[in-house]
Amino acid sequence: MQTNELKKVALHALEELKADNVNVIDVSERTSVTDVLIIASGTSSRHLKSLADNVVSEIKEKGGKPLGVEGADSSDWVLVDLGGVVVHVMMPAARSFYDLERFWTDDPGDMGVMTEH
Repeated sequence: MQTNELKKVALHALEELKADNVNVIDVSERTSVTDVLIIASGTSSRHLKSLADNVVSEIKEKGGKPLGVEGADSSDWVLVDLGGVVVHVMMPAARSFYDLERFWTDDPGDMGVMTEH
């Protein structure tokens, strides 16, 4: 599946199970690992697992093949690797703590490294 189709299917799967605060970030200019990050919040560890499972299920249903799922046994963050799209489903506290949106959208020259003057 192409990146745009992966993104569309993943977003539908998240919306179907009422993911909160869904954010899509194009990272294709910043890394060769993936093209798009989708970050969403869930309301409980069970909700996170259901959201991730639904993404995997819908991708498979459309003929895609997920590369892996990490953290499904965790309580605050599940990652679904679809190749061109990586889906992060997180509890709000973990999402706030790791702040992936800021990391991936800040000035690419900065990359969050602090220097002394």
